[in-house]
Amino acid sequence: MDLTNAKWRRSTYSGPNGGNCVELADAAGVVAVRDSKDPDGPVLLLTRTALRTAIRSTAKAH
Repeated sequence: MDLTNAKWRRSTYSGPNGGNCVELADAAGVVAVRDSKDPDGPVLLLTRTALRTAIRSTAKAH
């Protein structure tokens, strides 16, 4: 999937210190997720439902 023109935004779940940050972008019916420290690295593509489930699972673990 070509994400060259994707508009990335920092997740509200990322730390405030700028260290461990996750960026998200809408992409053809899915959400693209990447590590802000490695913008040219791998990108995870998730449906909105899968992303919501992952966020809820993480929140319950803390």
